Parts: sequence; structure tokens; C-alpha cells
Amino acid sequence: MQILPEIAARHAALIEIRRDLHAHPELGFEETRTADLVASLLERWGLEVHRGVGQTGVVGVLRAGTSERCIGLRADMDALPIAEANLFAHRSQHTGCMHACGHDGHTAMLLGAAEYLAQHRNFDGCLVFVFQPAEEGRGGASAMIADGFFERFPVQSIYGLHNWPGMPVGRFGITPGPVMASADRFDILITGHGGHAAMPNLAADPLVAGAALVGALQTVVARNTDPLDGAVVSVTRFQAGDAYNVIPHQARLCGTTRALRREVREATWQHLQRLCDGIAAAYGVKIEAKLNEGGYPPTVNTPFEAEHCRAAATALVGADNVDWGLRPSMGAEDFSCFLEHRPGCYVWLGNGPGEGGCTLHNPHYDFNDDNLPLGASYWVQLAHHLLAS
Repeated sequence: MQILPEIAARHAALIEIRRDLHAHPELGFEETRTADLVASLLERWGLEVHRGVGQTGVVGVLRAGTSERCIGLRADMDALPIAEANLFAHRSQHTGCMHACGHDGHTAMLLGAAEYLAQHRNFDGCLVFVFQPAEEGRGGASAMIADGFFERFPVQSIYGLHNWPGMPVGRFGITPGPVMASADRFDILITGHGGHAAMPNLAADPLVAGAALVGALQTVVARNTDPLDGAVVSVTRFQAGDAYNVIPHQARLCGTTRALRREVREATWQHLQRLCDGIAAAYGVKIEAKLNEGGYPPTVNTPFEAEHCRAAATALVGADNVDWGLRPSMGAEDFSCFLEHRPGCYVWLGNGPGEGGCTLHNPHYDFNDDNLPLGASYWVQLAHHLLAS
């Protein structure tokens, strides 16, 4: 691996930053300590720093040469509402909150690249370092965009990176086209007519209608979606009643839908609504389906920018260690919101074996510190590739 010697020499310092962040996790839009740390380091290295972008986001700007080319490099900063089960010294000091997705590592790697590039400035153009809040379901990317991100920082393309457990350290995964799915959350309220459990004929049972609806929703993908299109409908909550001998008045269903293409995302919701209408008519109940605001669109890499990332990763680890055209994940990522406005690419960086609880969103997860100089070097390599002087 062609890790930059200056970055390799800073490995211990990057570990210290990463573990400090891990020990002090903050949920979305609450990343005040994290943002202060990021901003203070960027200011120390001489970057132009903008705080409070999208509430708690931080943006650092670095210019060199005379070119008008401008690219964005993004890392996420927020943690998850998970109680950490690890016992190492840098475990979370905040009860019920931990970095279980590696955003502490993402932040540290981008900081490592910012420090190197600020010291060398051997590129021609403008680099925008984006430290985004609230990726975990709270819409931090949208908040930054609504706060005028693209008007204030006119990047022509934007790039993201996420660690990937199960992929060996030293490998990159890059996929042109869809790389992650959309994510939407739905709530369904079924209103019937409650009554005595011994006399169901006098009631309109929302539980029976709900059970039928759960089964029917499985046909949205199986019988209404092209088999070559990725989609998921999962009912994850079914709430009704609180007594043994009472047919309840209402039942509630909640769940998520996922899709790899915008058209499939929209069609999935239309099929779900149609089934709700049909079940309501068949069982004599009222069904109201609501799609919650703040869903994430599919993350779709543009081919040209994906090729640039491939070239940068290849220069760093060799072609044999770059997996091209991997199958997409049905997980979701709000980096997709940036990609709806500008071309760009989101890549995966191997985090090592995922066994033993080191999978994402697991209470035993920890970011692999061996990746810190590799990830920082990748960002530098990509900057040099895109803004060659």
C-alpha cells in the first residue's frame, strides 16, 4: 500500500483523535463537542472554517493554485443511541450512546487528509472538507443543503467513504450506479369497531385486518416489483389491544420500505397504499397509511466520478485490492441527498472481519484503527487525482 509517509508518521495522533471521539459520542444535531474539536483542528492547520452549517456541521475550505475546480470530501460525525458493550479504555463515556458505525473513524481520516493537504497544498483548485452531522436517520445532509451548502461552497462534485466490516483491511469497494437503497418509514393506523372477544360478529376487528395486511404487503415486492429491481418492504411493529377478552378499536403497523431506484421507491409506496385500500374495503375497517418525512433517496454513484475513485484507490492499494461493481447494499445513507444535487461517488473501505460483534450498529463494534492512515491517504490521493497541479 502506498500510504503517504507523512500520514503514516501521524498514525498515533490519528488514533488519539479517533479514540477521543469514540469516548465522547454525540447523537445527530447534538455534535457540539465533536464540531468544536473538528473546527479547532482545521483552524490550527490554516483552513477557512465555517461552523454551524446545518445546525452542527463544520466545513473547512482549502485553496491552492489558480484553478476554479472545486470538490467536496465528506465525513459524518454523529453516533447512535446504542449502549456500548465494549470494555476497552476508549469505550463510550455517555450512557446509551456510542459510535457503532465508525463515524469517529471517518472524521479522523478526513482530518488526517486535511492536515496533510494544508501543509503541502500540492494541488490546483479548492477542497471543501464536509463534516456532516446527523447521518443516522435525522437528515443532516438535507439540513446542510437547506442551509445553503451548495451556494456557499460551489463544489462541482462530492465524495464520501464508509468503512465496511467483512471486507479485508486494505481493500476498497466501488460501484458505479446504485450503491445503497432509499429508506422510508411508514405508519399505518387501522380503525375498526371494538367489542367483546366472545362476540366478534358485533365488531370490526382491526387485528384481523392488520394480520391480513402484513401478509399482503409481502406481495409488493414479490408480485409487483421487477425481479431485477432491488426493493424491500418490512413491517417491524404491530401494536393492538391490552386485554384478553376485548377486541381493540385500533391497531398500528410500522415499518420501512427500501429501493435502489427512485421509480421503484415511488411505485412501492403506491402499491402499499393500494393494498391498504383493498384490505380496508374487504374487512370493513378504515386504514390510514402515512409515509414519514425525512426519508433518504437511493445513493447513486455517477460513473465518471466512480472511475476517478477507482483510479485513486488503485494508485493507493493496487488494482487487485479494488473491488469494482459490487452488489449494492439495501442499507441507506443520506450522502444520497448530496448526490441529488451534484455528481459524486460513495466508496466502501474494508474494516476487517465482521465476526465477534464488529458489524455495523452492534454494541461491540469498534472502528479498525489500522485504517486511519489508509483512509487519510485515499482522500489525499483523490484530491491530487482530481485537482492535479
